[in-house]
Amino acid sequence: MRASEKAYQSLHEDIVAWRLLPGTVLAEVELSERLGVSRTPVREALSRLTAEGLTTAKGGRGVVVTEISLETVRELYELRETLEAKTAALAAERGIGQVFADLQHRFELAHQSLVAGQAIEEYYQLSGDLDAALDAHCGNPFLVSTLKNLRPLLARARRMAQEHPRRLAATASEHAAICAAVAAKNPLLAAATTTVHLNNSLQHILENSRTTNLEPAKA
Repeated sequence: MRASEKAYQSLHEDIVAWRLLPGTVLAEVELSERLGVSRTPVREALSRLTAEGLTTAKGGRGVVVTEISLETVRELYELRETLEAKTAALAAERGIGQVFADLQHRFELAHQSLVAGQAIEEYYQLSGDLDAALDAHCGNPFLVSTLKNLRPLLARARRMAQEHPRRLAATASEHAAICAAVAAKNPLLAAATTTVHLNNSLQHILENSRTTNLEPAKA
């Protein structure tokens, strides 16, 4: 793995998982020492993160982790609902049903594990598998490209809320319902179940934000 990719993956995960909080200054020298790479790969990684919107160049302060407000989260979810509901509907029309039937079964098994408070990281991987399947089967490369650009911000927004086993278990059931609708070749139901899931996800974030100082952005 290239040094810049190593630095990028490490910083990306720390930002998405909220180990690096909004406003944290990302100094090249300190990061170079911590990650065990030279400053050039760190600079390349920071440039990539800035392009994704996860970090922001602040002039004299250097690069910082981008601030995020609850209003920003609402706006992201408005866009996410439009894109993902359409993606699910198209996958139901154009995709291979068995792929999503298999995913449905995996989500049903994941639900049982999550109820017991287990396999949380594995569940995030499974959610990524669903995203990949929807991307592969929706048949619209422009839609896929837009979603891929948005997902780093969405991943960070999702983890604004503390991990609640009951909510994660409910999410697994919601994902299973989406998979069932796509497998059944029902575009309207696929879009509807996606919308229900995203509305529930947004409400959970708004009610369980992991920080108390994240207020809606002021106009």
